Amino acid sequence: MAFQKAVKGTLVGGGALATVLGLSQFAHYRRKQMNLAYVKAADCISEPVNREPPSREAQLLTLQNTSEFDILVIGGGATGSGCALDAVTRGLKTALVERDDFSSGTSSRSTKLIHGGVRYLQKAIMKLDIEQYRMVKEALHERANLLEIAPHLSAPLPIMLPVYKWWQLPYYWVGIKLYDLVAGSNCLKSSYVLSKSRALEHFPMLQKDKLVGAIVYYDGQHNDARMNLAIALTAARYGAATANYMEVVSLLKKTDPQTGKVHVSGARCKDVLTGQEFDVRAKCVINATGPFTDSVRKMDDKDAAAICQPSAGVHIVMPGYYSPESMGLLDPATSDGRVIFFLPWQKMTIAGTTDTPTDVTHHPIPSEEDINFILNEV
Repeated sequence: MAFQKAVKGTLVGGGALATVLGLSQFAHYRRKQMNLAYVKAADCISEPVNREPPSREAQLLTLQNTSEFDILVIGGGATGSGCALDAVTRGLKTALVERDDFSSGTSSRSTKLIHGGVRYLQKAIMKLDIEQYRMVKEALHERANLLEIAPHLSAPLPIMLPVYKWWQLPYYWVGIKLYDLVAGSNCLKSSYVLSKSRALEHFPMLQKDKLVGAIVYYDGQHNDARMNLAIALTAARYGAATANYMEVVSLLKKTDPQTGKVHVSGARCKDVLTGQEFDVRAKCVINATGPFTDSVRKMDDKDAAAICQPSAGVHIVMPGYYSPESMGLLDPATSDGRVIFFLPWQKMTIAGTTDTPTDVTHHPIPSEEDINFILNEV
């Protein structure tokens, strides 16, 4: 609740990923998988303590001169920044460090959609999977929440689903109507059917000889990078010590005098810009490094088994004439069964995505195969 109030009162008013969904998933994971240290929080903070975010130099001094934080968050992506804002607005003394810049990784490379997942709902129905259904239900709720708290960074977007066989028209229509039904009061706008001629007006590159019509449904579009940055800045305004270009080189540990157990008590950080190193101590350390999760886990236990299976989702940016400014396209009939989106974004068109296994690299590069796949589908 403190997080939602902070976002509502500061992000919208001050101009500040899906992050809300990331927080929900983090909380769910924390309850089921992790035993975090309990720290006593002060009263929740209702107003920012800083009118303007402090400078990076001031933040570095805070990191160096604070004897111990309640929480240290490693990773300044959507999840890490969200965790920092949630913690600091609960009155916890919070630090956030990021090796590169905020939202420089996965959190700025999404398909720019906030959606419940039409395909997930299809799987939930076909396989009678209640967990898939609950995930779609929760995602639709968070979609509505994000559209409400950050209307300057999120907006409803109609997406057209082309239909190439007559029997698919009622099949897809029922599925999309179920999607509207699951959204309930959070339904953005009712879906509708488009004739072949109207569909071709929006997307002339569709296969004219095979097209029989189209269905339009509504999801949300979202500026993931700006939202991530806004949340990190808001955390700083509420008093969190946040610093970019701060790399964690090792974890600090200490022995609990009562139990005799060794636990993580902070991190050794390096200023990438100057090379200076210093310790940041904390009662609790959160690993929010996305695909680099295992590298931080191995700092704690070098024999820890990997839990992250990285995959690459490639997008390519195309000229704006591939999609109208106010409508996207979902193509479920690709050559290998994968789904491809064509979405308007800043007067250009984003096409993607793929999903192929990959190695974790600092600056991933799309493969020629993935690029050619998307271009061939176009």
